[in-house]
Amino acid sequence: MDRKNVIIIGAAGRDFHNFNTYYRDKENYRVVAFTAAQIPDIDNRKYPAELAGSLYPEGIPIYSQDMLPQLIKDLEVDECVFAYSDVNYQTVMGVSAIVNAAGADFKLMGPGYTMLESSKPVISVCAVRTGCGKSQTSRKVIELLMENNLKVVAVRHPMPYGDLAAQKVQRFATLEDLKKHNCTVEEMEEYEPHVIRGNIIYAGVDYEAILRAAEEDADGCDVILWDGGNNDFSFYKPDLAITVLDPHRPGHELNYYPGEVALRTADVAIINKIDSADGHSINMVEENIKSVNPKAVIIKAESKINVDNADLIKGKRVLVVEDGPTLTHGEMKLGAGTIAAQRFGAKELVDPRPYIVGKLKDTFETYKDIGALLPAMGYGEQQLKDLEETINNTDCDAVIIGTPIDLTRVININKPCTRVHYELDEVGSPNLTEVINDFIKKHNL
Repeated sequence: MDRKNVIIIGAAGRDFHNFNTYYRDKENYRVVAFTAAQIPDIDNRKYPAELAGSLYPEGIPIYSQDMLPQLIKDLEVDECVFAYSDVNYQTVMGVSAIVNAAGADFKLMGPGYTMLESSKPVISVCAVRTGCGKSQTSRKVIELLMENNLKVVAVRHPMPYGDLAAQKVQRFATLEDLKKHNCTVEEMEEYEPHVIRGNIIYAGVDYEAILRAAEEDADGCDVILWDGGNNDFSFYKPDLAITVLDPHRPGHELNYYPGEVALRTADVAIINKIDSADGHSINMVEENIKSVNPKAVIIKAESKINVDNADLIKGKRVLVVEDGPTLTHGEMKLGAGTIAAQRFGAKELVDPRPYIVGKLKDTFETYKDIGALLPAMGYGEQQLKDLEETINNTDCDAVIIGTPIDLTRVININKPCTRVHYELDEVGSPNLTEVINDFIKKHNL
């Protein structure tokens, strides 16, 4: 039998999932390589034989996406599968042109071949872009379920940037588990908020194995919550699909892949941050929802912000540290830290760019529109050291930490700092309480 040679184009997440669920055991395909983009230092690895299965005793090499045209020719590739998220349509089709010009077919895989079914009811929380407020929505959904005495196990979209074999199935129940699994800042930002609320959260590489472990979790499981990443659609077939939208980026919901897929398949669409966005943008997002998914329940919500110590902001020259992915490939011009600086009367936002060191210089060179904000990049130990040194170098009165985790737990900051917290607060009806109550009744929970 002739085997098609395949490259999966990814970023250490959806690419591995597509391989595991569709290609791994099919003898008529040979996945000759993965390519890696978006995340620093995740190429030049191998997808290990322990995960790749019997057809791949040597594992599968992972190359930089920059090498794609040459790889297609050298490896006689028939088909390339695009498998990462939070990218505009022009970028997707630009990659398609590269693939086609090199002689291969270009493919996008949909939910039909990649979504896994659970024996438990599943709620998915996804978003049309990074930084919409998906995590705070997930927290609210979990709180509502727990108020009804239901045991919720969260499963997070993958972020396997380390030892892939060791990360096959990861379970996080305590902060110590974050250390045990050598989590990056990006991972901690997603896992820690669940853990400190008493939730079990799973993540890793093999999402079939993860799902079965979550269903049989020792602490019990009534509902699986898919806590999506970037703007990807769920790996698990949802019984209730929630998608979050951001009126600070109106129009992106119809122009980014696969965010529009998440919007078109949503049962509930949440327009978040209406307290900090202008009315025209909010109306534009609402009309876009109605144009492509008129059956979706539309909820409007505020992203409520509070700080630990407002006195460190008022009248002060502050350095604002925001969530890294939100500012970089999420393309946001501000985050919770910036809004806190404005609302609590900061005298000035100090520009960190004269003080940046190490790998952060590469970040600002790649993402030139970040401006006078500091993205909390923490994909590895060196990036954390660079972040720490940059903050400590910066001439400011105080630091506003707008990240989902307390950075002072992982780096040493030599000046006063205060954390920003943000929670979802729906306005009027319909709201998540009504939606979750209906879900509970429908599934006899």
